[in-house]
Amino acid sequence: MAIASTSDVFILSLGIILAALYLFKDQLFAPAKPKAVSAPVSNKSSNGSGNPRDFVAKMKEGKKRLVIFYGSQTGTAEEYAIRIAKEAKSKFGLTSLVCDPEEYDFDNLDQVPEDCAVFFVMATYGEGEPTDNAVTLMENLKDTSFEFSNGEHKLEGLKYVMFGLGNRTYEHFNAIARVVDKELTDMGAIRIGERGEGDDDRSMEEDYLEWKDKMWDDFARVMGVEEGQGGDTPDFAVQELESHPPEKVYLGELSARALTKTKGIHDAKNPYPAPITTAKELFSVDADRNCVHLELDIEGSGITYQHGDHVGVWPSNPDLEVDRLLCALGLYHKKDTIINIESLDPALAKVPFPVPTTYATVLRHYIDISALVGRQMLGALSKFAPTPESGEALKTYNTNKELYASVVAGGCLKLGEVLQLAAGNDIHARPTPENTTAWPIPFDIVVSSVPRLQPRYYSISSSPKLDPNHIHVTAVVLKYESVQNDKVKQRWVYGVGSNFLLNLKFAANSEDVPLVAEPAEGEPAVVTQPKYAIEGPRNAYKEGTAYKVPVHVRRSTFRLPTNPKTPVIMIGPGTGVAPFRGFVQERVALARRTIEKNGAGALAEWGRISLFYGCRKSTEDFLYKDEWAQYAEELQNKFVMHTALSREKYKPDGGKIYVQDLIWEDREHIADAILNGKGYIYVCGDAKSMSKAVEECLAKILGEAKGGSAEVEGAAEMKLLKERSRLMLDVWS
Repeated sequence: MAIASTSDVFILSLGIILAALYLFKDQLFAPAKPKAVSAPVSNKSSNGSGNPRDFVAKMKEGKKRLVIFYGSQTGTAEEYAIRIAKEAKSKFGLTSLVCDPEEYDFDNLDQVPEDCAVFFVMATYGEGEPTDNAVTLMENLKDTSFEFSNGEHKLEGLKYVMFGLGNRTYEHFNAIARVVDKELTDMGAIRIGERGEGDDDRSMEEDYLEWKDKMWDDFARVMGVEEGQGGDTPDFAVQELESHPPEKVYLGELSARALTKTKGIHDAKNPYPAPITTAKELFSVDADRNCVHLELDIEGSGITYQHGDHVGVWPSNPDLEVDRLLCALGLYHKKDTIINIESLDPALAKVPFPVPTTYATVLRHYIDISALVGRQMLGALSKFAPTPESGEALKTYNTNKELYASVVAGGCLKLGEVLQLAAGNDIHARPTPENTTAWPIPFDIVVSSVPRLQPRYYSISSSPKLDPNHIHVTAVVLKYESVQNDKVKQRWVYGVGSNFLLNLKFAANSEDVPLVAEPAEGEPAVVTQPKYAIEGPRNAYKEGTAYKVPVHVRRSTFRLPTNPKTPVIMIGPGTGVAPFRGFVQERVALARRTIEKNGAGALAEWGRISLFYGCRKSTEDFLYKDEWAQYAEELQNKFVMHTALSREKYKPDGGKIYVQDLIWEDREHIADAILNGKGYIYVCGDAKSMSKAVEECLAKILGEAKGGSAEVEGAAEMKLLKERSRLMLDVWS
């Protein structure tokens, strides 16, 4: 009886509890009131500072009359955007908001105040495409259904300035700046001055300088401002620190995660130090050039890649140039002094690298002191000259365009070298504090004036289907002779990224760095290969005898068609063959799986894969010569290689044979593959001559196959192929 009574009590209690829960369910289980961040705020309903994507609100809060948007893939457009902002401040006293368009919304672009202006500094990427950070901006401007806060697709009265960055060797020269300009004008916006168009093939710097002076005159007239209202105010404050925890000082680390050795995603902001598992020379031992093949281990890094992607390699500046500039700035004996750098106007100029750091670290790892020094920079530095004569020399290089082109550009002079030359020092001697005149240039000026050291990109030459844990890099080493002039004799000039990789190849194989051979009379001066601090900050890039390379992967649209029945035509002389090695490996991996599943005849209906390759000699620089026959065998002769040996086999008239000549010889197959087989064409390599010649040849082939001419039918077919992404280019100048 007691047990039954207890059960009744339990059941009755449970019933009361359940009834109470039901009656008060709204109060007990109501969701918490949402926080402000949980619901997105529309720009149309609020211009308050609570929305970090509202650039108009930021302009008003910061009393900025200018907003400058940059479309930048490699950082160059961003550098020019910052230069424009600095010049507006120094000329007119106007402050600017420098913006990455990816970080802002544009539905209130029509709300820019009447006394303000918008600058667009737009680079064109690839085949007339916007840079990654400008895609949304382009879509908003081109989409006629996109409404601004006025409820229309109109920007009546918006004042804007346009400067484009491009390369005239590409077909779509400055296409993005031109499209943005047209879209803005069509919507009723008013351009101030002419559209500027920089040409990287000629001189981006000179094009910018030629454009900006007239633009500022027009700007002053339209905006009602007068020059002379600004002044030279520093962008940064540099402070030397007497003490700081050593483990918190950046010595070349590219991110906080790298400094603290914490795990995280590896990308452009946090490169991965990839161990080198293979490093070898691809050219013959008696060649006068180098081509490096590296295999980088990415296992466990979280990094993945696809065929056709690019790998970004983060180099450092060579020891010689670091020492040279330290001496020229009078900082050689203070090179390891710890410094902190603070931006005095974060909206204008952010500190471009992690701090605190040291003087030597900034020059070695963070800014591009190995680049050709710009003409405009020399004028700004002349006021800090140690003598009247050296100041006058810099002013002359700044104002005399022809002299600058002859001495500085022709001599490929870097900042440290120009400072030495202006001061009367011997730039051919190894720099020391004793033989180099010190210039009292404030270090904040150096940080403001010299661009950030950027990664160098290389087409990945492997397929993850065959080697998922390694990225293969194929890099020809850049070394060329400068033009001799009255002040600087002829000498060797070395590319930063590829010679950094060459240093790593030597070190990984415990090879001695060779000297340049003794020259005959009249030859360039004898120098050694540049040496780099390849061990990295705190020896982070060396483990035992193994070396590492800081890298990240940049995605590409350079991809094979998914259907293997589709014919593929690949054109890549020299290191332009790099991505096509990955393409062929991709097809080999697919062929192995297909044959394993469906038997030996499974590739019968596959489309032909043609590779047009070119080099000088079969015995000197034929890249991956021993691999191609094996690939052809595995692909059951669906892979066909055509090789032009420009210094070994010649035309009947003695002329050199190039890839376009072999393409013309194979014109019947090419026309059939493209017009009937719906094939794809890929071109990789030099944009200036090879790519143009190849496109002209293809236009001629397709034009004649359609019973017309290259100029009409051929050009129309080429345009159609590009629009449908069946003709893809990965070219450089």
